Amino acid sequence: MLKKFTFLPLLVLGAALVAPQWAAASDRRSEQNEARAQMMAGKVKSIRSIEDRILPRMGDSEYIGPEFDPGAQVYRLKFIRDGRVIFVDVDGRTGTILRQSR
Repeated sequence: MLKKFTFLPLLVLGAALVAPQWAAASDRRSEQNEARAQMMAGKVKSIRSIEDRILPRMGDSEYIGPEFDPGAQVYRLKFIRDGRVIFVDVDGRTGTILRQSR
């Protein structure tokens, strides 16, 4: 009986630590699903075509990855250069760079 009470707090703690990671993964899948749905409907360009256009312009920056804002139909590509994060916001419909942080 004592073993059950010792194990239960560890189980609860483990679940509390993992739950935010599940939520973040679910958010990323939701973004990906929405981007794919809009791309299949012809509303936005594919992330691959956006990356093919933007990555060569970023020189020696390390590419971290994209995010997609389905409401604004904007891709945000994230890079690191010299320890600084650079965001490049791209119009998903046209592929035009909207803004870039420095």
